[in-house]
Amino acid sequence: MSEKLIRDFMMLWATIDPIGTLSLFLGVTAAFSAQQRKGIALRCIAYSAIILLATIIVGQMLLDAMEISLYSFQIAGSLILFLFGLQMIFGSAAPKKTEEDESHDVAVFPLAIPSIASPGAIMAVTLATDNDQFEIVEQAATAVTMLVVLAITGAMLLAAERIHRVIGNNGAAILVRVMGMILAALAIESLIDGIALAFAAQ
Repeated sequence: MSEKLIRDFMMLWATIDPIGTLSLFLGVTAAFSAQQRKGIALRCIAYSAIILLATIIVGQMLLDAMEISLYSFQIAGSLILFLFGLQMIFGSAAPKKTEEDESHDVAVFPLAIPSIASPGAIMAVTLATDNDQFEIVEQAATAVTMLVVLAITGAMLLAAERIHRVIGNNGAAILVRVMGMILAALAIESLIDGIALAFAAQ
C-alpha cells in the first residue's frame, strides 16, 4: 500500500502541478492586495478539494452507469495523462493569463479550474480510486494523499512571492518539466497495465 501511496502522490503532484499553479497565481493576482491574495489562495484550494473529492465519490458511479469498462477508461486516461505530461515538458501545463472580465472570481477560474483541479488531476484521482481495483481503505488513503498535495499547494500559494524569488522563472520551468517527465512515465506504466487488463478480459 505504501508503494501505491507514493505512486499516487507523484501522479497527483504532477497533475495538480503546484509549481505551474504558483506562476499562474502570481500572474492573475498581481493587481490584488496581500489580504485578497490570501483569500483567493484559500478559496481556490477549497474549490479544488470539493471538485476532486466529488470526482472520487461519483466518478466510478458514472463509469458504471455508462457501462465503460475499467481497462477502456484506464487506457484512455493513461493516454490523456501522457499527453498532459508532454505538454508540461514541451510547453506550459498551466493556462495562460488572458484579458478577461475581472469581475469573476479568479479562485474558480483559472486557478481551481482548469489549473489545480485540471483534467489530468480529475483523470488521476478517478484511476487511483477505481472500485474494481482498490479497497475502500486504499481509496480513502488516496483521498487523504490528494488533500495533502492540495494543502502543500495552498501553503505554496500563500508564500508565492517568496518562493518565486528563490527559484526564479528558470527554476520553476525546470521543476515543471521534470514533473512532466515523471507523469509521462507513470502514464506509460498505467497504459501497459490497462492493455494487460484488456487482453486478460478477452
